[in-house]
Amino acid sequence: MIHPSHGVQIFVATKPVDFRKGHDGLASLVQSHLKKKPFDGAVYVFRAKRADRLKMIWWDGTGLVMAYKRLEQNAFKWPAIKDGILRLDAAQFEALFAGLDWRRVTALETRPPAAAE
Repeated sequence: MIHPSHGVQIFVATKPVDFRKGHDGLASLVQSHLKKKPFDGAVYVFRAKRADRLKMIWWDGTGLVMAYKRLEQNAFKWPAIKDGILRLDAAQFEALFAGLDWRRVTALETRPPAAAE
């Protein structure tokens, strides 16, 4: 699986979408409902009515990429269903994508090292 690189913004649409939508349909949702730009390099994650499926799209600089994942025996841990968008950090996204409870994951705060004396 290709995972987002460090520093890439990751947004989760909190309301389920019609999973018959493809690249263009999801990009249109990003623009019209989420009020974001689908070609800005961010990753946009969508859920189906069934909590065991997700789709995500992102612009990689040459084209719009779409990935789909279905869990075979479990369901993804999704935020409460409502209109809106939620931003995840890379660690939270990794947990969500693995089917883990992303709400229990917090990123470590890192600071650049002090200059050596």
